[in-house]
Amino acid sequence: MRAGRFLRAILLAGVCLAQAPAIALTGSSARPVKATPPAIDPDLDVQLQALLRQAYDRPELARQRLERLEQDPALAVHEAQLLFGKARLLTAAGDTAAARDLAALLTSHPRQEARVSLIRAEIAEREGDIPAAEDFALRARDALGPSCVLRPLDRPERSARGADEGSDPASAGPGTLTPSLMQTGPDCDFRALWFALQIIFRMHEGSGAFASAESVQREALALAQAGRDPYLTALSQSQMGLILQEQGQAEVARGWFAQALLAIQGDSLGSIRIKVNEAMFHARNRDTEHEFREFEEALYLATQANAPHFIALIQANLTDAYLNSGNLRDAVHLGEQALPALMRYKDRRTERVLRQNLAIGYIRLHRFDEARTSLSRIDDLRRGMSDLSIRINELSELSEAWAAAGQPREALRVFREERRLTEAVQARNREASLQELRAKYDSEGKERALALLKREAQIKEQQLTNQVLVQRVGIAAVALLGLSLLLAGVMLLRVRSANRLLKDSQALLRVQSERDPLTDLANRRHFLALMDQYARETFAGSLLMVDIDHFKRINDAYGHAVGDVVLAEVARRLSASVRAQDLVVRWGGEEFLIFVPAESSAASGTPLPVLASRILQAVGELPIETAGGPVRVSVSIGFANFPLPPLGHLMHWERAVTWADMTLYTAKAQGRNRAVGVETVRADDPGALLEIEVDFEAACSSDRVRLITLPGPAEG
Repeated sequence: MRAGRFLRAILLAGVCLAQAPAIALTGSSARPVKATPPAIDPDLDVQLQALLRQAYDRPELARQRLERLEQDPALAVHEAQLLFGKARLLTAAGDTAAARDLAALLTSHPRQEARVSLIRAEIAEREGDIPAAEDFALRARDALGPSCVLRPLDRPERSARGADEGSDPASAGPGTLTPSLMQTGPDCDFRALWFALQIIFRMHEGSGAFASAESVQREALALAQAGRDPYLTALSQSQMGLILQEQGQAEVARGWFAQALLAIQGDSLGSIRIKVNEAMFHARNRDTEHEFREFEEALYLATQANAPHFIALIQANLTDAYLNSGNLRDAVHLGEQALPALMRYKDRRTERVLRQNLAIGYIRLHRFDEARTSLSRIDDLRRGMSDLSIRINELSELSEAWAAAGQPREALRVFREERRLTEAVQARNREASLQELRAKYDSEGKERALALLKREAQIKEQQLTNQVLVQRVGIAAVALLGLSLLLAGVMLLRVRSANRLLKDSQALLRVQSERDPLTDLANRRHFLALMDQYARETFAGSLLMVDIDHFKRINDAYGHAVGDVVLAEVARRLSASVRAQDLVVRWGGEEFLIFVPAESSAASGTPLPVLASRILQAVGELPIETAGGPVRVSVSIGFANFPLPPLGHLMHWERAVTWADMTLYTAKAQGRNRAVGVETVRADDPGALLEIEVDFEAACSSDRVRLITLPGPAEG
């Protein structure tokens, strides 16, 4: 690793020496600082943007053309702008170390904070450091935004494609970009701001904040139109199509794609990007025919343009499409074709997606050694990346692939890792929510305490007043004293009433903090408080761990709003399936925990397998009605009675939850839509029980744990 950095440092030094007589783009401590140059040269900005696009497929050619620009004496005054363009070109070519060095050099130039922030944002995003990318992009936006306030045009202007002065925009032919009614100021670096907004857009979109993402993209679109850039305008329009589709506005989204294709007409490389986005639109609509058609058209355009990086990108996307359609061999063949180009271009993000698709294809084709090699490379690619949500999705896909290939051990291992990461994300989100609640409740509590203090002060003040009156008035002292005592009594009753109200409010706040707002079920915090009272040492009762099958697919296919409806309805069906004394807990995400106290189980006389079967039928028998149409849902269940039969092994409640979890993993590995429970456990001592917990699958295979399996309702 150090040797690689050393070689890059030598190459960078060579560039500096070669350019010293000309512009000295990379800087020199001996060179005097020039007067502050103009912020932006518009013509140079257009040339640098063209080179940045070229660098995607022809990084070496783009670098050579940039070097010729650097040698132009007329551009020496724009040294900072050239340095900015070179750093971004290096980032696009995958040389983030050299780009980072140039960003550091750019800090010595005046008024370059925004450009430096954008370079660092693009570097961080390429390296997978999502929080840093968003932070730097927000800094760039905040610094660039004040110079880019849009203002009305002073007079009608020609279209960006050269329509005649004064022509009617409505009569503009195909390919003509109708002029916006707004324009940017002369100091606005609108292209840099546009790219900063795209990074922020991707962060919002990736976290599911679609409304915020749409707002950011609309801002970027207005900026591109005011700057008269048809390429950036078309990209924003196609991104608007995708984000509106995520919000259930598919027909409106189609109109945005039509506008994008009109804006980009005549630009083959730009058309490729629009076609790829349109293919993604059709994929989300499950329109396989149009998805393949758009990808094939994009591939034809990329081949005609001799754009190898674009070809590899499209092949990687087609690999995913072939996997989804069940065409495994073509998926693997195409993925293997695309891989060398992605590695050559150092496109780590696309390579990671392709490696994931290849691993799934290899697993389903039972080429397990090749799958493990691909997965090992994914581990290398994601090293240093902070994208837990992407990793959770990868693990979910791999767990399903291993299970479908008849590899339960691998499926369980991956599924446990997925659950561990999911719980970590949920714990982080819960802690953030609790911090907000604590701050809110602390503030309200302080306000109530202050009100009580004021009331107590009023009582004391009145008592002092009464004492003065007693001293001054002789005969009326007894009456006044009685009156003051009566008043004190009334005030004391009010204080007690206020204290009671405060305690009631605190109890209400505590109850609210222990309820899940979406499903109105108890949350994990409530369950932990109950266990602290009910089972501090040993646990007795029954546990059922319930997980909604393929919940991610529901969110992907119908949107998060429908996903919330499904969660709420499943929670209602679970609650309706158990007794009032039983506790249904939203354990996290799409996972629920049902606690049946020992006395409740004995009183009802309902065996635990019967209850598990009832839940399977209650959830899966009828589809759930949603705004997106009926959605059929099934669940997987793991269950056990405690103490464990037949020897009655005692354990802490946390270990009991682990046993319910292990049986749930087994149910999912067996194909989902079923309940798996512990019937008997052969363990003579605590050590033997611990061995079973360490390798539960082996214990089941050797009959040390006997399981009972109950099928769910048949899918209709």
